[in-house]
Amino acid sequence: MTTTPLRKDAARNWDRIVAVARALVDQGTPLQLNDVARRAGLGVGTVYRHFATPEALLETVATPCLEALAAHGRQALADTDPWGALEAFLTRTVEAQVTDASLAPVTAAPADALPRTTELKTSLWSVGTTLLDRATAAEAVRPDLASTDLVPLMCGIAHAVHVHGGTPADRIDTAHRYLATLLEGLKAAPTHA
Repeated sequence: MTTTPLRKDAARNWDRIVAVARALVDQGTPLQLNDVARRAGLGVGTVYRHFATPEALLETVATPCLEALAAHGRQALADTDPWGALEAFLTRTVEAQVTDASLAPVTAAPADALPRTTELKTSLWSVGTTLLDRATAAEAVRPDLASTDLVPLMCGIAHAVHVHGGTPADRIDTAHRYLATLLEGLKAAPTHA
């Protein structure tokens, strides 16, 4: 899909709107387009021309994180170690969940405002399923683990980390500890001869 490039002033406005929205999301402030326009020093109509809904703006804020996760997922699929690939993908995913406040509401939304968001979420779901299937086939993970279990488990870790609180570095360390515990529980039990 090709899009017409924005005029320089329109591109500057778009960048300003997204930067203000990013700051609001990082502060935990819900996005309201009138508030974004005021803080960006732009007319409300300008914001609405770029983003029809707060959801579209939030998804735009989350897109770089989703794209980075999708790129990491493609790298993980190239890894020949099924367990290592799954572990690396889940590690990167939980790091993103605890460092990017836009990710959770966008991934949890029942519907997407932008086709690109749907595309990225579908790609991530597919990668996670493929990585889990490969690890299951290699008998590296418990056979009773389903791909539908991954999202709630990862969200549970992210929620627990947010409850725990702390600095961004503390949250990442906590996420790694919680994920290590989860991964240990996901491993297939060794078979005894």
